[in-house]
Amino acid sequence: MASTETKTAQDAASVEAGLDALEAAAVRRPPFRQTLVSKILPPVIAIAVVLVVWQGLISLKIVTDPTKLPAPSAVWHAVRDAWLRGELLGYIWTSVSRGLLGFLFALGIGTPLGLLVARVRFVRAALHPILSGLQSLPSVAWVPPAVIWLGLNNSMMYAVILLGAVPSIANGLVSGVDQVPPLFLRAGRTMGATGLKGTWHIVLPAALPGYVAGLKQGWAFAWRSLMAAEIIASFPDLGVGLGQLLENGRNASDMAMVFEAILLILIVGIAIDLLIFSPLERWVLRSRGLLVKG
Repeated sequence: MASTETKTAQDAASVEAGLDALEAAAVRRPPFRQTLVSKILPPVIAIAVVLVVWQGLISLKIVTDPTKLPAPSAVWHAVRDAWLRGELLGYIWTSVSRGLLGFLFALGIGTPLGLLVARVRFVRAALHPILSGLQSLPSVAWVPPAVIWLGLNNSMMYAVILLGAVPSIANGLVSGVDQVPPLFLRAGRTMGATGLKGTWHIVLPAALPGYVAGLKQGWAFAWRSLMAAEIIASFPDLGVGLGQLLENGRNASDMAMVFEAILLILIVGIAIDLLIFSPLERWVLRSRGLLVKG
């Protein structure tokens, strides 16, 4: 009997040690070389290939008109000149500050709206089809009415961002709530987590993956809406953002300035995703045991 109990204890200790090893492996960060090869080099190589092909089109005289396609060096000179004039950061900050502030407004509206649609049957039947329709509506369609209603000012910009981002945030949260296992809700009610307490402690944490996906999509819609508003509704008092820079390049037939604006818009979009949404998404997945590497 004693030997059986000893063997059982040893087996339990082995299982526990194995689980500890798995847990340690899950949280251990990969070496820098692995990160370099798997995450850093691929986009760097892709960018290098694009630049080589781009320069090849110019050098091989496949494209000879610089008003159609400028050389990479011309775009670099445009970026450098804007930096030396002290205007580059101003372009970026004008658009980024508008985009982030508008997105925060959209977050404050879309989150309670999504919870209301997800949890109240009548509201869901009434508003969910409308939110889905608004999400598929091109954001640029809201610029003309926003200009007529609010005029050429920052309020118009924020209105367009809200109309573009709120449906995606609300629908993402609704999708996340729909995927919450009913067992979680029953367990929460059993422990007294009902009403707002149940929403805060049970529903929202369980719906985080869908909610974060909605936030990412909401930011994408907010950024595109802002660029459309800045391109169409340009006005000197609004300052020069990235969309206005793009429109200025078109009006001047300056393709180097056009590509400069496109490049900056792309860089800002990638930077926001890498600095804010990708870490948030990894944290959510890792907290649920769905991400064991990186």
